[in-house]
Amino acid sequence: MDNKMESVIQQSLGALLDENIFLPRLNGDTRERAYQSLVSILSTPNHINKSFLRISLENGRIVRIPAFRVQHNNTLGPYKGGIRFHESVNEDEVVNMAKLMTLKNALHDVPFGGGKGGVVINPRDYSEKELNLICKKYVHYFSDSLGTEKDIPAPDIGTGEREMDWMMAEFKSIHPGETYRGSFTGKSVMNGGSLGRREATGKGVYYSFKYLLYDFVKDNKTLMDKNSTNRFVQTTLEHNRPLTIAVQGFGNVGSVAALEAYNCVHLENKVVAVSDRYVTLYNSDGLDIPALINYSNNHEGDLPTDKNILKDFGIEATVQNRDSLIELNVDVLFLAALEDQITETNQSNIKARIIVEGANAPITQEADKYLSDNGVIVIPDILANAGGVIVSYLEWMQGRETQFYKEEEVFKLLYDKMSTTFETVFPKFFNDSFPLRQNCYNHAVMKLSTILYRQGKLY
Repeated sequence: MDNKMESVIQQSLGALLDENIFLPRLNGDTRERAYQSLVSILSTPNHINKSFLRISLENGRIVRIPAFRVQHNNTLGPYKGGIRFHESVNEDEVVNMAKLMTLKNALHDVPFGGGKGGVVINPRDYSEKELNLICKKYVHYFSDSLGTEKDIPAPDIGTGEREMDWMMAEFKSIHPGETYRGSFTGKSVMNGGSLGRREATGKGVYYSFKYLLYDFVKDNKTLMDKNSTNRFVQTTLEHNRPLTIAVQGFGNVGSVAALEAYNCVHLENKVVAVSDRYVTLYNSDGLDIPALINYSNNHEGDLPTDKNILKDFGIEATVQNRDSLIELNVDVLFLAALEDQITETNQSNIKARIIVEGANAPITQEADKYLSDNGVIVIPDILANAGGVIVSYLEWMQGRETQFYKEEEVFKLLYDKMSTTFETVFPKFFNDSFPLRQNCYNHAVMKLSTILYRQGKLY
C-alpha cells in the first residue's frame, strides 16, 4: 500500500488538469503552479504522530506498543478517521487510510478532513483490563492532537463502542471543562453514541449495490444500451434467477451487508457464501444469515467451523477453506475483511462480475485495473463504505445539539446522503471512459482543489 493514495491523487489531478471546469480562472503558468501546489498539499499528510505506548501487563511485564495518529488534511473540517487495532498496522497503511478518508469525506460532502489511527496489536492477545489501559494510553499520548474541533477518532478493525467509551472518558479526564461528547464517535448510545452507528457501514455497503442495480437502473433506462458495462448491468438484471452473493468478512460490516441482502425485497439475490478468519461456509440455495449472525454473536464473532456444529444449530452449509470464497463462481463479491485481498496473484481467478468494497483497499491498484479492463464493475471503498463516517457526523452533530435521532431517522439521513453522491457519480461513470473508482477520486479531488483555491492556499 506504500504511496498508493499519493499515486491516486496525482492521477486525479492529471485527469482534471485539461478539464475546463477545473480551476477555470487559472491559465498558463499560474495554472501549472496551482497544479504543482495541489500535488504537494494533497499527496502529503499535515501531521504524522507516532509513539510507543508503555503498557503494564497483568503478568507483571512491561511492553512498548507502536501506535499512530495521522492527520492528512483538514480543509473541509476537523480530522476524522478510525483507530485500528491489528497486528498488521504500519505507518504507510495509516497514512494511506488518512488520505482515503480526506477524499471520502469530500466525495460525500461530509464536513470533515481525513485522519486515521492504529495500534500494532492483536486485541485477542490482551485482557479487557489491558485493552482498557491501551486505550487510555493512546488518548494520553496523543491528547494534544485530539478534540471535538481538532481530530475525532472512531472505531475501525479491532475496536468498537467499548473502546470509544473508554477513550472518551480518558479525554474527559485529561481535559476537564472542555466539550467531550464529540471527541470520539462510534460510542455506546448511553454515552452519547448514535442509534444505528454500528450497522451504518454495512447498510451503506449493501445500499450502494442495491442503488446501482435497482434505483439507478430503474430511473436511467436510456443509458443502459450505450456501452458494454451498461449492457452487462442490464443483462444481469434480466436473467431469470437470483443474483448469487459471497461475503468475505462476517464482522460489523460483512454480517450487516449479508443481512441486508437476505432481507432485500427489491432485488432477487441470495447470499450463498460467507467467510471469516477461520472458514468459508457455502450453500448454493442460500445461507440462513440470521441464524449465522445469532451464532456469531454468541461465539466471540466467529462462524461455525465444522459440520457437527452446523448440524447442532440447524444451519445448512458446507465447510470450505477460508480463502476459497474470493474465487467462488458467484455474481457478486462483497469484500468486508482486510486490504489487499485481490492482487496480481489471484486476479485472473476472480469470477464475480460485480465487486463491492466494504473494507478499505481490498483490491490492489494492479488488480483493480485488470478487473476493470475485463469488464468487472467495482463499487469502490470510497463510495460504498462511507456509511460509518456519515453516521459519525450525525453522532457528532447530535452531541453538539444534545438532541438525538431515532434509528429510522438516522438510516433515512444516511440513505439520503449516499443517494446524493450516487446521483452525482453514477451518470458520469456510465457516460465516460473512467472506471467508477477514478470518477469518485476525480470528484473528490475537484472539490478539495476548488476549496483550497478559494481559501487562497495554493500560493
